[in-house]
Amino acid sequence: MNKIGFIGGGKMACAILKGIINSFDKIIVSAKSQATIQKISDEFKVDVTLSNSEVVKNADIIILAVKPFILRDVLEEIKPFLKKNKLIISIAAGVSIKTIEDILGQIPVIRVMPNTPSLVNEGMSAICKGNFADEENVKITNKIFKSVGEVIESDEKYIDIITAISGSGPAFYYYIINEIAKAGEKLGLNYETCLKLSAQTALGSAKMVMKSGVTPEQLIINVTTPGGCTAEGNKVLKDNNVSKILYETIEKTVQKAKVLG
Repeated sequence: MNKIGFIGGGKMACAILKGIINSFDKIIVSAKSQATIQKISDEFKVDVTLSNSEVVKNADIIILAVKPFILRDVLEEIKPFLKKNKLIISIAAGVSIKTIEDILGQIPVIRVMPNTPSLVNEGMSAICKGNFADEENVKITNKIFKSVGEVIESDEKYIDIITAISGSGPAFYYYIINEIAKAGEKLGLNYETCLKLSAQTALGSAKMVMKSGVTPEQLIINVTTPGGCTAEGNKVLKDNNVSKILYETIEKTVQKAKVLG
């Protein structure tokens, strides 16, 4: 499978393109507007087309990177050109594997929930295997999405939780980073400096969790001196039950994901 195609040329498709540009013999991208395919052609030097069927005819792997509300129409459009040896990868939020398989039949399908930090190669993607996909299909999908960040494999029944934690999660972290920066500004330091301090601290802390092998609970203990500054801040977080607020944030997001799905 050395030929890959993208149906849809938005930001996420372009992020993946950047990651895999040198990994495939042929890459072809379709989009709805001439301006979009011209921009992609200029930036990536790949084949482009306005025809979704041309992508399917010329690719072994087809990544569906369109808006969820038009995905069903796209599936009906490309169905006549699909063969069972092709792999469909959908990154459309809220559209189940069953929905795709009901339209396409016994075609290998993998659903992926990526997130926007893929744009800076720090993405988090979850891979869900369809009924007709095999381990080689999973291996290929892993390779594609590891080019833009980290990957996990999951049963699709957990996709709404994954959506809340990593799909919507960046917005929650942006909020926290910004609020910490604004607190520093209110106390007298300029906002740009506070934002850099807050964002880099969040980045470093995340890397400590990912790379140190130490639990978050122990990392908190490691940086907290009894009776010191960090202990005082931790007390405010606990007294205001921030853990309950964060649980409710994820819970409500999961509930909304279920409704939209």
